[in-house]
Amino acid sequence: MTGSEVPPAFRLAYVPGVTPTKWVRIWNERLPGTPLTLVGVPAADAAGLLRDGGADAGFVRLPVDPADLSAIPLYTETTVVVIPKDHAAVAVEEMSVEDLDDEIVLHPLDDVLDWERPPGRPAFERPATTEDAVELVAAGVGLLVVPQSLARLHHRKDLTYRPLTGVPESRIALSWPEEKTTDLVEEFIGIVRGRTVNSTRGRPPTPPQPKAKRADRKSGATRKPAAGKTSRGGSGGAKNPKSGAKRGKPRRRP
Repeated sequence: MTGSEVPPAFRLAYVPGVTPTKWVRIWNERLPGTPLTLVGVPAADAAGLLRDGGADAGFVRLPVDPADLSAIPLYTETTVVVIPKDHAAVAVEEMSVEDLDDEIVLHPLDDVLDWERPPGRPAFERPATTEDAVELVAAGVGLLVVPQSLARLHHRKDLTYRPLTGVPESRIALSWPEEKTTDLVEEFIGIVRGRTVNSTRGRPPTPPQPKAKRADRKSGATRKPAAGKTSRGGSGGAKNPKSGAKRGKPRRRP
């Protein structure tokens, strides 16, 4: 490679809450000559970034449009409610959506959960971002329902969270443009799916070769019949018809 040539690179997008560290480490171990660049993107913009060529693949939140984007679902996140540490709900291990009926629940504009109707009582104004909503929870304005990864991302010492039942859940997937399934994309798919370094992409496994029934057949040796026995299992005293045994006379035709 001359000095003017640029080595191929792989651009990986990821939405807030996703930690791609494990997959990036495996990539660097297997393809040290191909740099991987991480591209952070808001969840609402991830599909557009992939379509516009801003990344080769990305960890996104479902759903995505299957008309032009391929997706491999990876895992479903637990939904939690973020509460102040002095809130009464700290005493319980889990909450239900009905427990929020009398609570003000913040619904940020970048909310990633697919609500039919958000729980609780609406706040006077919707926060612009999840991070802004977390600040309002700390100020005692209301509570916030988010995927657990976002509660961890915006963790504060004065806040905690509890699992929440009866609400939508967010699913994380690896996605890429269907028409741009390059070799590097296939390599990353293999890493995410747990293929080993020696795995062959798309090649059917070699069928096992049949083993010889007896060890002496491997060398091509012919086994002789035991003494006193014919090779076809006949009686030891059977005579060969060509050795002089008398044959019956043929019958005359009437």
